[in-house]
Amino acid sequence: MDHTFVSALVLLLLVLDPFGSLPIFISVLKEVPPARRRVVALREVLIAFAVLAVFMVGGQGFLQVMRLSERSLEVAGGVILLIIAVRMVFASGGEVYATAQGREPFIFPLAVPLLAGPSAMATVLLLASRQPERLWTWMGALTVAMAVSGAVLLAADRIRQLLGSSMVAAIEKLMGLVLTAIAVEMILAGLKQYFFSGP
Repeated sequence: MDHTFVSALVLLLLVLDPFGSLPIFISVLKEVPPARRRVVALREVLIAFAVLAVFMVGGQGFLQVMRLSERSLEVAGGVILLIIAVRMVFASGGEVYATAQGREPFIFPLAVPLLAGPSAMATVLLLASRQPERLWTWMGALTVAMAVSGAVLLAADRIRQLLGSSMVAAIEKLMGLVLTAIAVEMILAGLKQYFFSGP
């Protein structure tokens, strides 16, 4: 399944799921002094961007070292996305990402795995491996997607007050439904390539 800049951007935004991350983000940062929250948020977004950029740039080399095919990566990425999508639709609460009392989060859980989680890593690997000649296009899409995610997370309290917790939850479930369809399409594309293109 080939992508354009716009489709890659939409896919990355769905995978990063900034609206779905709002409850977890607010819960994790509630112990952080208000004056530090913006700094912590920016730092974690930059760390997540760096992690995903490394995966994107080194994706083709990683596949060659591990002797993985694009077909297996596409199916595996689709399965991971499907699991994430199902969790987005049915899950609630962010206690799984809880941090120690009074401790400022660093890398875990905001940068990894909340933003740069397995699904995001698999997605950028897949983009880079399928169309490596368009690496800068994917890097641009990743940059925009991370900027949007960062803006949403920085405005977390304001967005929750404006939309309400129920509306934020509804948006997350809608994104989960869309991501489910994308995940199934990735799995089918990988299987089709395997069965009809040969091993």
